[in-house]
Amino acid sequence: MFSVFAAALTALQFVPAPVPATDLDEARRLMDAAVGAGTIPGAVLVVGRGGDVVHQSAHGERAPGVPMTLDTVFDLASLTKSVATSTSVMVLVQDGRLRLSDRVSAILPRFTGGEKEGVTVEQLLLHTGGLAAANHLDDYRDGPAEAVARICARDLVAAPGEKFIYSDLGYILLGEIVRAVSGEPLDRFSARRVHGPLGMGETSYGPLEGARLGRCAPTSPDGAGAGAVHDPRARALGGVAGHAGLFSTAADLSRFCGMLAGAEPDGSPLGPAARAELIRPRLLEGGAVARALGLDVASPYDSPRGARFPRYLSFGHTGFTGPCYWVDRASGVWYLLMVSRLQADPAPSLSPLRRAVADAVAGAFGVEAAPRAAHVKTGVDVLVEEDFARLRGRRLALITNVTGRCRDGRRTIDALHSAQGVELVRLFSPEHGLFAKLEGDVADGRDEATGLPVFSLYGATRRPTAEMLAGIDAVVFDIQDIGVRYYTYISTLGLAMEACGEAGVDVVVLDRPNPITGRRVEGPIIDPDRQSFIGWRPLPVTHGMTVGELARMFRKEWGGIECELEVVPMAGWTRGMWWEQTGVRWINPSPNMRNPDQTVLYPCTGLLEGANLSVGRGTDEPFELFGAPWIDGPRLCDALRAAALPGLEFMPIEFTPDASKFKGEACQGVHVTVTDRDALRPVTSGLAIMWHLDRLFGRAFDAADGDARLRSASTWEGLLRAADWRSVPGSWAADVEAFRRLRQPYLLYPDAR
Repeated sequence: MFSVFAAALTALQFVPAPVPATDLDEARRLMDAAVGAGTIPGAVLVVGRGGDVVHQSAHGERAPGVPMTLDTVFDLASLTKSVATSTSVMVLVQDGRLRLSDRVSAILPRFTGGEKEGVTVEQLLLHTGGLAAANHLDDYRDGPAEAVARICARDLVAAPGEKFIYSDLGYILLGEIVRAVSGEPLDRFSARRVHGPLGMGETSYGPLEGARLGRCAPTSPDGAGAGAVHDPRARALGGVAGHAGLFSTAADLSRFCGMLAGAEPDGSPLGPAARAELIRPRLLEGGAVARALGLDVASPYDSPRGARFPRYLSFGHTGFTGPCYWVDRASGVWYLLMVSRLQADPAPSLSPLRRAVADAVAGAFGVEAAPRAAHVKTGVDVLVEEDFARLRGRRLALITNVTGRCRDGRRTIDALHSAQGVELVRLFSPEHGLFAKLEGDVADGRDEATGLPVFSLYGATRRPTAEMLAGIDAVVFDIQDIGVRYYTYISTLGLAMEACGEAGVDVVVLDRPNPITGRRVEGPIIDPDRQSFIGWRPLPVTHGMTVGELARMFRKEWGGIECELEVVPMAGWTRGMWWEQTGVRWINPSPNMRNPDQTVLYPCTGLLEGANLSVGRGTDEPFELFGAPWIDGPRLCDALRAAALPGLEFMPIEFTPDASKFKGEACQGVHVTVTDRDALRPVTSGLAIMWHLDRLFGRAFDAADGDARLRSASTWEGLLRAADWRSVPGSWAADVEAFRRLRQPYLLYPDAR
């Protein structure tokens, strides 16, 4: 689901020292200065780490002439989206009553027509469902039921999954989804299943009454309407809505922030797997935006992050009335700022204050975000900067697909086609075709934009023929790989190099990042007699190399290749970089590789694909789940949780794929969430999963095909015989170490830490 690339949330090895109260003097000074300048009438600031509150202070006035107090009740506005709605949705997912991939139209039958049939629950949570941001208040004139019906009847303003549009309408529908699935309105369900278990006794929808009304901060300069939700759409919906309407105190929100920061309060509404899925960042719009489920990660609205809390590893939300919170899962530090800014006229922007307070809090704990790296320049970007000098005077063919893009968004095809002194005469496409959307054999074709012929290397032939290379001086390769042996683009590269060597044609590789870093080397070496298109050379399952480095290795090792090779290296890439740290735009390299999270899981769940299992092809979350009709999902989930596989959490799931294995059949299995990608050992975990499948389900698990991706008979047979799966990884340790030594001369990039 990246979802990120986004990238999966990583638990960094950072433990801040205890914070003396004096270290938060700067944060308090900022609050008092904002009150003194009239920016805000008053506020409550709370700072914590994990489940502990380390600072709380009240500043200024709650209302004219009334001092601010720690127990002041605030209108949370859009904080409702996370504090009530998305958390309630994840409770239902955890219960097995709802799936993130469920179609909204299957739950709310009036949400039909056009592309709305394809909108999922997860897309509403991420604001990528294509719904408009808001609608006219006239749509609410006939009561809540009719208002929801009118929202359902509205046309989408963007295709599902295409754009990030911060949408109150999507969250109104999510509130209705909670009602439809649970049988309870959102206010009752969230009170019973979220706020009650967390001890958030002062958190509820309005209107407020009694003592709580007397402690409520007004949301207008004249104090009118205190205790009733400010948001006009939520008010028209009776005060209860998925996008706004919740009231709470700083003490209550501290409990919520503590849960998100990793504390395990008694009665926590979400277990570790559901919580990890809630906060997992997803990269949207090619990495321009990152969101979690009901949480901001990196977007135009992320001012509470400041400059010091780490990008992609921290998250939070803001509310129109003024409150905000931000949580750094890496260090466990969080803060919340409770403000009612609408008492000022005109209401000020709080973004500068939020950024300053965030930096003061982070600084007090010694949290310092790693400097944001300048965007990595891929090989084609370096080529553009050089004005294609190294290719001038040559007739070229290009092996590429949709991932071959320049930093400015142009296709490598178009950049080469328009370059002065360069003649691009034909194209080659790998598996899945030029647009990385096809399954099965791919036919030859023509590129509409340039008119160039496209020869398929995944059809009648998998390597260029002599006729295809006739009249060519050099073949250029520019495709995004994902760092796993059985992903076939590196096989296409190797076979093309062989053919070019035989034809006397040069090869130029435009290098790209390894999205799972250049450090991950794991798994047995493929058996020499079992090399094939999904295992072209004796590599471990994850090799920790870029395509340029592999090309250098292919040319010299294992018999050698006779072509002249030039690699155009990247600028700014180091071996420890995960995808989101590169700044390179994410483009799906194949139909079922839809976000960077899936590249992290592919060496694990992709190993299962040879067996009689669905790995989520034909669902919205390929490689993030797996199952089969013969699996008992809860039983398998319990066993895998007990195995304590580092960096992974599991939830039982039921799904029906609409393609590939078990098409149209109900499957039980587990959903897999990465909680710590640095700790994760994907190949070991994949084998552990298959060991448990064999032990739990016996003959129903077709062990004979389980080695189809691993292709190491000794490892596979050792796994099936092993009394404990933990004994198996040691069998490949010597081979991996030998491979590390073998690859060393071909590495191009430093291992900066």
